[in-house]
Amino acid sequence: MDAEVLIDYQEREIRLTSERWQHILDHPEMVGQRERLDEVLVEPDIIIATEKDPSVHVYHRWYDSTPVTKKYAVIAVKMLEDDAFVLTAYFTSRVRKGTTVWQK
Repeated sequence: MDAEVLIDYQEREIRLTSERWQHILDHPEMVGQRERLDEVLVEPDIIIATEKDPSVHVYHRWYDSTPVTKKYAVIAVKMLEDDAFVLTAYFTSRVRKGTTVWQK
């Protein structure tokens, strides 16, 4: 399976597989939003480690304009010791519950 490598705010490499990108595109509002994934990873407003799985870090960045009004663009990334990969991405009006890993 092919994968694209994205870079986050700490210059960590994060894999985005074609399978995960297709999953993201199942959310119709995410079509045409590929460059926002880079923006969210490089310049997040806040990153939350989820309560259910602390190795899943959810990067949030607020946008005043999205295909679905004012929302956070979020990317869920599975952080392993020697790997990191995108699970999903979507728009939401709320910051995910969990532990703050980093905040602007």
